[in-house]
Amino acid sequence: MLQYIFNVLSAPDYLNTVYFRCFMAFFVGLILVLSFGERVIGILHHHQLKGQPIREDGPKSHLLTKKGTPTMGGLLILGSVIVSILLCAELTNPFVWVAVVVLLVYGGVGFADDYMKVTKQTANAMTAKMKLLLQFVTALAAVAIISWEMPEGDRYTLNIPYVFDWSIDLFWFYIPFAMVVITGTSNAVNLSDGLDGLASWLSVVAFAAFAVIAYACGTDASEYFYVVPIKNAGEMAVACAAVVGACLGFLWFNSHPAKVFMGDTGSLALGAFLGTVAVMVKQELLLVVIGGVFVMEAVSVMLQVFWFRHTGGKRLFKMAPIHHHFEQLGWPETQVVSRFVIVAIILAVLGLAALQIK
Repeated sequence: MLQYIFNVLSAPDYLNTVYFRCFMAFFVGLILVLSFGERVIGILHHHQLKGQPIREDGPKSHLLTKKGTPTMGGLLILGSVIVSILLCAELTNPFVWVAVVVLLVYGGVGFADDYMKVTKQTANAMTAKMKLLLQFVTALAAVAIISWEMPEGDRYTLNIPYVFDWSIDLFWFYIPFAMVVITGTSNAVNLSDGLDGLASWLSVVAFAAFAVIAYACGTDASEYFYVVPIKNAGEMAVACAAVVGACLGFLWFNSHPAKVFMGDTGSLALGAFLGTVAVMVKQELLLVVIGGVFVMEAVSVMLQVFWFRHTGGKRLFKMAPIHHHFEQLGWPETQVVSRFVIVAIILAVLGLAALQIK
């Protein structure tokens, strides 16, 4: 929308650049969250008298410190991100609309789950099968559109990071693979939303890294790096900047002690969007590096379930996801969050190292 306004006003060309619109998207997302945060939290408090149900098998301290805290704070993030994208991104770009729809649908699934948790006061609301069905159908539609808009030679390729111009053509197998990337990332981010500020900080780091990658792929900068030039990908840098700004603003209210939780409303949507961006810039494998902490959270749950079932009820970790394992070892919540964020920053830097200069 800003592009249209700038064109009408004959504004200087630099105002229409992806770089400047990234700058604008960041601050629009940040300011919207900070401006409406207290009001939204008040509304959530009013409608959620008992707050989010706390796992009884979780750390005992959570039953004391987190009880009564409202959830669905992701509404604040998603609303700010979508407004920022619609204001600052190029609305003729199909990737922009795919991003908005992914945020809305996955956010809607998360909202329904959060709503049922709050109203029924149970930690388990929607069935896993129901959520996965909605997630995979949306991922299929997103991947189909993204693949159609890709350069024909790169439509079904899987790029290998850190290796010059090396890719594998997966043919039609690429579509289910990309669907798993989107849905898997959505649920991995969701699992990380268990400590005050953790999912928000990890999202800031991951989306900042992918903003750089999207900028490199979708602008003239692609000439200088070993990346696939994708004309539509540049606008995803704007969208990622909006998420970074919104999540930083959300941390004002979500840092320990949290006034509001992101909930499935935010975590499922942000995770799906992160996976979608990775598909759009053809860096699905690099997502494993940059989102390494998310991967660690998801793998810890899978290993815990596998170990429990095949060892007669024994546990590999004291508790899963793994951030709770460290809490059970005696680490304070703030220490777990800060150390996980440090690891995330290191992994993001390693991920960006894949953008090797030609």
